[in-house]
Amino acid sequence: MKKCVEYSIILVYMFGNGQIKIGSVAELWEGEHMTDKLYDLMNWPAIESVVYSEEDRPQNILGAFKLSKGVLVQTFQPQASAVKVKFKDTGKIYDMELVDEDGFYAVFIPGKKKVEDYTFLITEDGQEYPLIDSYRFEPVITGEDCMKFQSGIHYEIYDKLGAHPMERDGVSGVNFAVWVPKAIRVSVVGEFNQWDGRRHQMNRVGDSDIFELFVPEMKEGDIYKFEIKMRGGLVFLKSDPYASAFEVRPNSCSLVGVKEEYNWNDAAWLKQRKETNYHSKPVSIYELHLGSFKRKGKKGFYNYRELAPMVIEHVKALNMTHVELLPVMEHILDESWGYETTGYYAPTSRFGTKNDFKYFVDELHKAGIGVILDWVPAHFPKNADGLVNFNGYFLYEPAQDNKREHKRWGTFAFDYGKKEVSNFLIANALYWVEQFHADGLRVDAVSAMLYLDYDRLDGDWTPNIYGGNENLEAIEFLKHLNSIMKKRNPNVLMIAEESTLFGNITGDLEEEGLGFDYRWNFEFMNKSFEFFGCDPLFRKGIYNEFLNTAVYAYMEHYLLPFSHDEVVHGKHSMRNKMAGKEADQFHNLRLMYAYQMVHPGKKLQFMGNEIATELEWCESVELDWKLLKKKKHAGIMEMISVLNEIYQTYPAMYELEEEPDGLEWINNTSINETMVSFLRKGKKVGEELLVVCNFTPVLRENYKVGVPYKGEYQEIFNSDDTRFGGSGAVNTNIKIAKKIACDEREYSLRMKVAPLSVSIFKKVN
Repeated sequence: MKKCVEYSIILVYMFGNGQIKIGSVAELWEGEHMTDKLYDLMNWPAIESVVYSEEDRPQNILGAFKLSKGVLVQTFQPQASAVKVKFKDTGKIYDMELVDEDGFYAVFIPGKKKVEDYTFLITEDGQEYPLIDSYRFEPVITGEDCMKFQSGIHYEIYDKLGAHPMERDGVSGVNFAVWVPKAIRVSVVGEFNQWDGRRHQMNRVGDSDIFELFVPEMKEGDIYKFEIKMRGGLVFLKSDPYASAFEVRPNSCSLVGVKEEYNWNDAAWLKQRKETNYHSKPVSIYELHLGSFKRKGKKGFYNYRELAPMVIEHVKALNMTHVELLPVMEHILDESWGYETTGYYAPTSRFGTKNDFKYFVDELHKAGIGVILDWVPAHFPKNADGLVNFNGYFLYEPAQDNKREHKRWGTFAFDYGKKEVSNFLIANALYWVEQFHADGLRVDAVSAMLYLDYDRLDGDWTPNIYGGNENLEAIEFLKHLNSIMKKRNPNVLMIAEESTLFGNITGDLEEEGLGFDYRWNFEFMNKSFEFFGCDPLFRKGIYNEFLNTAVYAYMEHYLLPFSHDEVVHGKHSMRNKMAGKEADQFHNLRLMYAYQMVHPGKKLQFMGNEIATELEWCESVELDWKLLKKKKHAGIMEMISVLNEIYQTYPAMYELEEEPDGLEWINNTSINETMVSFLRKGKKVGEELLVVCNFTPVLRENYKVGVPYKGEYQEIFNSDDTRFGGSGAVNTNIKIAKKIACDEREYSLRMKVAPLSVSIFKKVN
């Protein structure tokens, strides 16, 4: 309960006799100005500031105050026709006087010795109801909280800002807090107070720009927004940046999230993750858009809990290690796929509550599947009730015109130089990892963050202090992000979607790197589409350029993506990117997917790629699962499953995946034949895998390949296998390496090489 005798805030009061006194609340009634007349106790300027909703410290005026001669109770109830106050210890009820016609009520109770729990009895429209006073309660946010937030290092700020159900002095309710610099007044509004910003004016915390208020009897699921009043009388509504839940689009009100803690059951997974060095382990990711993976007919979306077993079954069938979810943070526009985030701290309500989403992650972990989340710190949409112009000025976005807008996307960049904005984002990254057990974050649009001139014409940007085009504040933000993430969650994967030549993205922070674990290898992806989309007759012309992706595979720690961005907006489905007519497209698609798996680097496939959809992906339509009834489509999925099994079974495929010693060329100069052969190597000598790729539609019946050892070799994979939809030109018999020199090696073996195929052999004896 509030005890005003402990307040040290200095106020100026004008008493009824016209004299002015400066001091704390308790001191104002001491000495010669002591009085027991109600109207002499009124601080009329302060009352006016409350009535006109221009008070940023209403708790110094509203509530119950212990004075020398009794207790003064004041409240502002503009909707009430009468107000009484009832004290808990005595049960006595006192009528309060309307001292200002706009709804300011007060009563002075002479001789009352202490301020005790009390309740207002409000009469409105002829009905009386009880109301517990918000201004009875002390603030939750401390000076230390404010200082850490202002310094950009309050990594659990989401536990303070936002809406938090809690019990205070035996009273259930919700504590609200929001950061609004330059505000004259901030209120929390909703159906609970008829959206009247006068009724729950929030308290500024100390000298900070944080406003806080506890609202008794509010509960989970209640809707709310913040009403903000700025200089000049501008008043507007904003959603809560830290809200943990939102209404289902197109509505945009924040919701009080669930208080109930989720009982996790993934301790074994987290222990295993803590002990895993993913740089020497297989990582194969299924990129997934929850809204179109499966749909509930005309009813729309499945709940996170319903989706969990469907996703598990499919990902296990593919033998993949992780899923990567397109942003599940709240967003209004379905067509943005989640990349125009409106609720950074809220799993989208399309699929359920935050505990429903925790269940989804928990179930995948129990099934041995990691969960990576797409995360968007590069920009935010211009929704009027969102982050844009949050305090009437440029707050979350830069003030400089030539840094603020991403015109191609129609969104605003974040101002990484503001400590509180940086804290908002970094705490958010930690929130998804630590509160929702995410195993990694794929950071979207890193290129847009790194460059001042990204998507801007000459003259539309200003160089940094060194004359360069690097965004130094964004670079420092990314370093801070990765530094604190690795300090607190060492084995969580941080993945950069970065498409430029910016160097050292995955370099160590101590060596001026950005500290990411992995970087998307756009060069591999683009060269693959160019190469496999080219008529095989002309592939020899780009042979060397294509193979260079393997030569430079160790410049960074790479992830090889065939992602959602490549199967939309007229870019064609994966199948239709391939050269030739339908049969050739399937041959080339199997070849490209197999080459991705034998190429150094972690793997990523977007949903639908595995069933060779003919149409581009559409976020509003469920994947065409009936294609799996056709052998050629089902064969693609089976081949990916087998490749993932091989990837995880043979250490040569992953142990040295990120080191130059992990790949040894046998023949990468067969330009005319457009063939290539190499070894994938692990830490143990003799366990190498031989890979032979034929990028032409020519069957080679007795092809000679140099090998490192004499002995017997067995084909363990061939993309032309009939079960994958191929022609069946496989090697069923053991191949014996003979002492016949080839490819500058002492031993060689002969094999059948299917057209447009990848073969993998292991040494068996």
